[in-house]
Amino acid sequence: MKRINPFILGIIIFLFVVLIGGVIFAYKAGGKPIQIYSAQNQDHPQVELSSEFADLGEMSISDVKSADFTIKNIGNKSLQINNISTSCDCTFAQVTIGNKVSPKFMTQQDSQWTGEIQSGQEAKVTATYEPALKPVKGKVERTVYVKTNDPQKSDITLTITAIVN
Repeated sequence: MKRINPFILGIIIFLFVVLIGGVIFAYKAGGKPIQIYSAQNQDHPQVELSSEFADLGEMSISDVKSADFTIKNIGNKSLQINNISTSCDCTFAQVTIGNKVSPKFMTQQDSQWTGEIQSGQEAKVTATYEPALKPVKGKVERTVYVKTNDPQKSDITLTITAIVN
């Protein structure tokens, strides 16, 4: 029986590991590449927000409250949203586009996820505050950050406030 040269065997194993790593990376980075537009180009996506602020009112530390924000694409190209994060680990954000629901986002951005809002369509961003996770009392302000490919509004800041008793 002929033996395989250890050097050749090492190269085969190395190539196999690189191939498997590439497949795993491609699977995890499955988000669509972000389309970039110039502000001078009139043919681009355009963000319209229902509101940038919501007051959750009074709540106890054990309460969990949410507010919904609407992002509408009034431009004529597909609006992409990504890099969603929050200002605190006690606050979560989740995006619904049509019947698709994103994962929950917190302070650590998930740069792999990208949502796409077609021209004339909208997405709902739900910001949820759960004070028991980081207990504080008094007036509280928490923020959700969203990146877009709208050249005139590439950064969206959505703010919720509450008074925790």
